[in-house]
Amino acid sequence: MNNRITVLGSFVVDLMGRADHLPLPGETVLGSSFKMGPGGKGSNQAAAAHRAGGNVVFITKLGRDLFSSIAREFYASEGMNTDYLFEDADEPTGTALILVDEKTSQNSILVNPGACENISPENMSAAEEVISSSSILLTQLETNIDVLEPAVKAFRSKTSSSLKNNLKTAILNPAPVRKIGREILSLFDIITPNEVEASILSGIEVTDFSSAEKAADYFIESGVETVIITMGEQGCFIKNSSITETVPAFHVEAIDTTGAGDAFNGGLAAALASGKSIVDAAVFATATAALSVTKIGTAPAMPHIAEIEEKICSNQPG
Repeated sequence: MNNRITVLGSFVVDLMGRADHLPLPGETVLGSSFKMGPGGKGSNQAAAAHRAGGNVVFITKLGRDLFSSIAREFYASEGMNTDYLFEDADEPTGTALILVDEKTSQNSILVNPGACENISPENMSAAEEVISSSSILLTQLETNIDVLEPAVKAFRSKTSSSLKNNLKTAILNPAPVRKIGREILSLFDIITPNEVEASILSGIEVTDFSSAEKAADYFIESGVETVIITMGEQGCFIKNSSITETVPAFHVEAIDTTGAGDAFNGGLAAALASGKSIVDAAVFATATAALSVTKIGTAPAMPHIAEIEEKICSNQPG
């Protein structure tokens, strides 16, 4: 069994409509299809890591409503741990309204976090043991921000001789992007923004690998050990004190790019938990993301480990 991965994050119900173009302000567009299912950055990343071979525990908060059953039914069908699905008596289960352009596969998303933006100190205390005994902590910015520091402190509160190579890595995927200070950034070992998020947080417009390196330097100066900037069809850029590397994208026929970043982060966590190097883990994550865009949806589109390994072996990136 691989080292445990704790994913702390959001669950929302995805309400996805597809049309031949995204509506302009004030425009009503007739859609071609509608689909409802499990989503949320935290949940998507947990599902991706689980399918990619990870030993995953997911921490989130649901409302006491009909939408919460979508979460429980999905995790049961996947065989995922459900011990840390907390409930909120007042806030509803989160929702995401997703519009997909069928011609370009691009999307627009409006997220209402609901209960998962109300994770309490009591919830964190209840999850402290499982967090502290994990080797990987993966979180995002789709929950209340004040939960990040206690989560990382709990994560670092003890080590375990059972961990492979005594591995302890805290990963922040800064999405949906919010302005956060260096005191938050410095809590994490790895940060995984896409080019837009890296641009907003660093103040440096990221368009290519050269500008990505400048943005990476901002995060490293802020106290982050390793920066991985995902850049869509360009692949990803990796920098820390030891390496500066680029990983090219795998070429696939994209159908739906929703959730590609979540697939990358889940794949990265699973690969690191299995003992892969940061570069090999990024290759694994890139393949995970590439496969995810060949199917419609978010969590249900996440690939399984056999598919990922086959992709890496049979179709080298570039």
